[in-house]
Amino acid sequence: MASHSSSGSLRVLRALLTRTRTRTRTWTCSTRPPVPQRSLSASTGPPPVGPGIEPLSHSELYRLSITDPDRFWGSAAQRLRWVQPFHRVRDCDLSSGRIGWFLGGKINVSVNCLDVHVDKHPDRVALIWDRDEPGTEVKVTYRGLLETTCRLANVLKSHGIAKGDRVAVYMPVSPLAVATMLACARIGAVHTVVFAGFSAEALAGRIQDAECKAVVTCNQGVRGGRIIDLKATVDTAVKMCPTVQHVFVAQRTDAPAVMGHLDIALEEVMSRQSPVCPPEPMDSEDPLFLLYTSGSTGKPKGIVHTQAGYLLYTALTHQYVFNCREGDVFGCVADVGWITGHSYVVYGPLCNGVTTVLFESTPVYPTPGRYWETVQRLGINQFYGAPTALRLLLKYDDTWVKKYDRSSLRTLGSVGEPINHEAWHWFYSVVGEERCPLVDTWWQTETGGICIAPRPAEEGAPIIPVMAMRPFYGIEPVLMGDKGVPVSGPSVGGALCIRQPWPGMARTIYRDHQRFVDAYFKPYPGFYFTGDGAVRSDEGFYQITGRMDDVINVSGHRLGTAEIEDALDEHPLVPETAVIGIPHDIKGEVPFAFVVLKDDVELDSAHILKQLRDLVATKIAKYAVPDHFLVVKRLPKTRSGKIMRRILRKVAMGTTGDLGDVSTLDDPSVVTEIIEAHKQHKKQHQR
Repeated sequence: MASHSSSGSLRVLRALLTRTRTRTRTWTCSTRPPVPQRSLSASTGPPPVGPGIEPLSHSELYRLSITDPDRFWGSAAQRLRWVQPFHRVRDCDLSSGRIGWFLGGKINVSVNCLDVHVDKHPDRVALIWDRDEPGTEVKVTYRGLLETTCRLANVLKSHGIAKGDRVAVYMPVSPLAVATMLACARIGAVHTVVFAGFSAEALAGRIQDAECKAVVTCNQGVRGGRIIDLKATVDTAVKMCPTVQHVFVAQRTDAPAVMGHLDIALEEVMSRQSPVCPPEPMDSEDPLFLLYTSGSTGKPKGIVHTQAGYLLYTALTHQYVFNCREGDVFGCVADVGWITGHSYVVYGPLCNGVTTVLFESTPVYPTPGRYWETVQRLGINQFYGAPTALRLLLKYDDTWVKKYDRSSLRTLGSVGEPINHEAWHWFYSVVGEERCPLVDTWWQTETGGICIAPRPAEEGAPIIPVMAMRPFYGIEPVLMGDKGVPVSGPSVGGALCIRQPWPGMARTIYRDHQRFVDAYFKPYPGFYFTGDGAVRSDEGFYQITGRMDDVINVSGHRLGTAEIEDALDEHPLVPETAVIGIPHDIKGEVPFAFVVLKDDVELDSAHILKQLRDLVATKIAKYAVPDHFLVVKRLPKTRSGKIMRRILRKVAMGTTGDLGDVSTLDDPSVVTEIIEAHKQHKKQHQR
């Protein structure tokens, strides 16, 4: 266990939400919340507390957020700058998927991310663009970002983009990508950022579904020393998208872009625009952005996030989970094309007025020390990354970490999937030198922000490895048993649900609200169903076991594949594994394990596989030992780092004739490698 203080970042919230006898559930515009009207920004110290008012502890704050969410969230919302105050904190009914927060309020997200900070410290650095080549970073102040955002917003307006119109953003991680998102927010347009690596077909499908009126892109992208021709992809996609009227093209490299009749040179038209753009007052529940995520049917679904609730939730989670302070440099290495980039590269950090890093490169370019060289060079205080990248770096010698000064780090964070023990301990001990709290965060595109994480917590509270642990304010986890009723007490597992709504949650699936209800609220009426499984420990902490569709049933025993993977990953020569279930005539299902070995291993597969079987038998039980093992060089992953298990399932079952949509794979050639390895494996076992 590791123990670290988080009390400093909680003082503001504790002081704001103080014990009073007043408990107000519905406010009118003329009624002010029963708390001091002081901003909860990351850059301020504790506001003065009135005489005789005792500040709340963390546990009391959490209890208040559950028992009186109107008071909690209504008070917390005073940190935002409102155009018009809200008159009702919430109007929600999870059984029907009706979710509304801060009703009657009007706000502009870009104002809260830019103007409020320009008023106080215009020359503070908002963005550090860590470009692909190390040492070529670009710094952008809050004033500079506001001016760029306004010029871009005026470009959009001058070309007919208005409130409610959808704009597709297909750009590499860059200040201009962030400015595009904020420009849309400023004029009330709805952005949908598509990862700049999706195929033309995948991009077109998202543009078509959102009925985008414009696309903003770059001539090329640069990543890991490679040039990616973005404009050519957009050209192909737009041919299938009749709603697109304009394509705005920025220059990331010196290579000239081939321009067509829809194309507009972005920097050229921006230079002629005013650096001032009046912000559009937006209703709290107006859409802010769409973000497409894979569904179980294979058709991407456009998750809708709205204005005030999303912004407030990302700002609070960013500040309190990571203990952000004035002057911090926050290093989230996610792409802006994913929800992590939206919430913890752009909106959360900028709303809190800190400096946020835009990481354009890869963990191993030009060397496996790139992350830690960046930490040293930029003085990063919080580092937030994915377990898949950590497992990749585990394959290399620790000297790639230790050669760089990481003394600026105060908090480490893990995001995207459950982290395994070896990666957790390496991250904590080697990277963080056992002095930085490691927050293993659980959340989803649909939740908008972090829902379960080790921090915030009481003074001196422990952090247990590979556990998300504690629900954030307003999040009340419930574990559902096989009969669809909550299971109580410690040492139990079940389907992870959340009992009541929170401001950051998604509002609908674009143009398909019934699908939204069916997916998230119909399985367990009155609850939000996450689709994940979890266990609650003896201490009452939560550990995520993985997707419920990654649960297999072996002779009546329900097994989470993540649990088996975690056991296998404890082997010192195994940086990564993926386990899927395949049919079995007698047992119903059996586990099939795909195993990646470290590069320098002298392969004695029979010996290593015996050790792996013993590990699973020891850590879980004999019935959990995979019936099949296949050693592969790498696993098929999406560009966000998630393993595409449905492809592995097809390989294991020998049904690779139709692999389905593989457009989200980072490198499709890995599938050919795995299929060939499986063929060789079968030949060896047939001899």
